[in-house]
Amino acid sequence: MSINTKQFKHVSYLWDDAKAAELAADEVGLLIYRSNLLGADLRLTNYGGGNTSCKVTDKDPLTGTNVEVMWIKGSGGDIGTLKKSGLAALYVDRLRSLRNVYKGIEHEDEMVALFNHSIFDLDSKAPSIDTPLHAFLPFKHIDHLHPDAAIAIAAAKDGKKITGELFEGKIGWVDWQRPGFDLGLKLKACLDANPGIRGIMLGSHGLFTWGDTAYESYINTLEVIEKCAEYLEQNYGKKGPVFGGQKIESLPENKRKSQAVALAPVLRGFCSSKKRMIGHFTDNARVLEYINSNDLERLAPMGTSCPDHFLRTKISPLVLNLGVDEDLSDISALKEKLSPAFEAYRKMYGDYYTTCKHANSPAIRDANPVVILYPGVGMFTFAKDKQTARVAAEFYINAINVMKGAEAISEYTSLPRQEAFDIEYWLLEEAKLQRMPKPKALSGRIALITGSAGGIGKAIAKKFVEEGAVVVLNDLNAERLQGAGEEFKKQYGKDAYTTALLDVTNAVQIEEALSTAVLAFGGIDIVVNNAGLSISKTIGDHTEKDWDLLYDVLVKGQFLVTQAAVKVMKKQDIGGDILNIVSKNALVSGPNNAGYGSAKAAQLHLSRLNAAELGADKIRVNVINPDAVISDSNIWAGGWAEGRAKAYGITVAELPAYYAKRTLLNDVILPVDIANACFAFVGGLLSKSTGNVLNVDGGVAAAFVR
Repeated sequence: MSINTKQFKHVSYLWDDAKAAELAADEVGLLIYRSNLLGADLRLTNYGGGNTSCKVTDKDPLTGTNVEVMWIKGSGGDIGTLKKSGLAALYVDRLRSLRNVYKGIEHEDEMVALFNHSIFDLDSKAPSIDTPLHAFLPFKHIDHLHPDAAIAIAAAKDGKKITGELFEGKIGWVDWQRPGFDLGLKLKACLDANPGIRGIMLGSHGLFTWGDTAYESYINTLEVIEKCAEYLEQNYGKKGPVFGGQKIESLPENKRKSQAVALAPVLRGFCSSKKRMIGHFTDNARVLEYINSNDLERLAPMGTSCPDHFLRTKISPLVLNLGVDEDLSDISALKEKLSPAFEAYRKMYGDYYTTCKHANSPAIRDANPVVILYPGVGMFTFAKDKQTARVAAEFYINAINVMKGAEAISEYTSLPRQEAFDIEYWLLEEAKLQRMPKPKALSGRIALITGSAGGIGKAIAKKFVEEGAVVVLNDLNAERLQGAGEEFKKQYGKDAYTTALLDVTNAVQIEEALSTAVLAFGGIDIVVNNAGLSISKTIGDHTEKDWDLLYDVLVKGQFLVTQAAVKVMKKQDIGGDILNIVSKNALVSGPNNAGYGSAKAAQLHLSRLNAAELGADKIRVNVINPDAVISDSNIWAGGWAEGRAKAYGITVAELPAYYAKRTLLNDVILPVDIANACFAFVGGLLSKSTGNVLNVDGGVAAAFVR
């Protein structure tokens, strides 16, 4: 099986000899380097999936003698982003000696606690359940991955036979078994029975490959996966059309997106019956090929094979019985049609739990689907946060690839329901879930803050993301918006936000911004009407154009954004929050302020009117009244500062101190102060408050609400 190692077709050769040479004396560094390269190619392994290891000689800190130490990816984490802090380091001889106290597969879980007695580096990561799978193999470097091409063979009905013939006996086979100590012993037994093999296929699960050096292991891994992928490619179409051929045609892309925008908030509402979920939508070619096929009805209920897949996607998806171009405008009729499908799915999941549970099984988890398939349109996934929803989609696409390959060469087989349950509700898996950080106050919330590329809006967006929300950044200024997006990506990561150009006086752009929110996250929960401007002129100098601009942006903009957002919130039927950033000027009369002050007063009363109307839908409307927030604010551009200074008979430079001194607390008001006030309303402690006004102005007695 000779392959030019730098001309792979189905995998990416990323090894850089110069970079590797810099790490030549550091085997652990080479392990991390190799791991990152493998994790960078999703054809080799999925996010968080698989693990890698190396064995080195090191000095025992207690005896001073040389000992063999295994460094391996610790519990959790992702090899694509692996750092040394994510590795566990263990004494190899101690790990192997655990077989002396192993009492059999019925006591499998007890062994995990004993791994801690083998830890070499006390500062390293907790060992994972896969630790013994690497420990009992003698090789210096080992890769355990979940490549779609290999799993397609591993999940095929004739997988063992195909593996033997394809690799001419050079790849061993171990039947499906849950990872743990016993599986480690079976891998060693397979190697002992087949000396000279270059890897082992795990039935329905994945692939083990190895080498004496990091590079040899890397190349061996690529070559084995390349051969699997090439074999699949040669067989596509030989038995007949992929997935039994096409049953329906996809809508054009723009119509797929329109259907997804119309449907996603309704689906999100159903999936959030227990707790709020964040959504993800994809209509890529691999998804469409599968969901439009004749075999969808047969394959979808079978579920996935690889444990890494169904732990994130649930045992099987929900397939919607909706016409590809179905009219989704009648929300009541749509919910009436979808409700039985969700009820049936929840019953299926409840029956699966009841039938398979053990006396000590954890309580049943959320019975709603994670993966929802809409033939002709695309795939929706819903989970606790955006990253988890996105990764669930990626894993189900992995499963689609596996089904496609297995069906091409044989017949796809999924794990028996009991085996799947024993993985999903494994006590060790439950313990891992319990160790995860508690959800933040805004976890599962989607927020659109108008004018959020700077000033108060950006401060609010940052606060919300830090408290667990995802946000839709928007602004009139494309350059300013791009800068804010880059800042958020660097600070919070790509899954925390999306962006949309938005003029709040333009109904079309408002709809587009909300469509962006729906496609990115599934809906909307919080809208902060923050976009604004100010004009300070005497009544004599005030023009009609000034007046119209103020009322268009402040009043009409608040109305249009609220109106469009409420439509989405009502589709979800899980409530929501409208926060309006108004002003002290809504309550206080001052000079040179007729247009701005009266528009702010209109914003305030519009908020009260909306609160009165939307309460029945559990949509709360509240107001924050700032004053004199000068930092990074567009309001102070365009002559406003000069106008206010003139009105008060001071210079522009004296304005901050002037505003602070006129307050009861003698404090300067910052954007973060407004952000904190917004969080106070939506963070959970004031969930039964609506129609309220919260002044954040340092204390201006004339602005007291009375």
